[in-house]
Amino acid sequence: MKTTSLSLALMLFTATACAGSEPPPARAPEAAAETPAPPHADSPTRSVVNIAPEIRNACGIADADAYFAFDSSRVRSSDYQTLDKLVRCFTTGPLAHHEMSLVGHTDPRGGEEYNMVLAGSRADGVKAFLVGRGLGGQQVATTSRGEMDAKGTDERSWAQDRRVDVRLAD
Repeated sequence: MKTTSLSLALMLFTATACAGSEPPPARAPEAAAETPAPPHADSPTRSVVNIAPEIRNACGIADADAYFAFDSSRVRSSDYQTLDKLVRCFTTGPLAHHEMSLVGHTDPRGGEEYNMVLAGSRADGVKAFLVGRGLGGQQVATTSRGEMDAKGTDERSWAQDRRVDVRLAD
């Protein structure tokens, strides 16, 4: 029930955050049906929650994969295990009481304003999940870079642009 409520809250937040933003041309919205498990590492639809090496090392996170589908900011069940490790690490583990920064990114498709909102929604969605699992909201700051750091030129490389970077706050 808690997971369902969190998912509904994240979808409502995303819809509200993106209200008034014009979606990119020629895109179909993400299907409402249950999403399949994350694709393999070489899949063109894979993207990552990019956790900084010092956080991965301190928290014992070997593989920081999580992914956002095209035109989506929803945290998926496949992401929960890695994000739960972050919560434990930042609440009772080696990084307890440290602060983190979540930076949202998008691929270059879509308008600049739309991409800034979508990237912000990605970072905010990850924050909402972490806070919902017990991390103090004051420990997490979010920002959006939109498409500013995008390097992709095709679906495979655009997938790498759709991410949230998790860093130790300065």
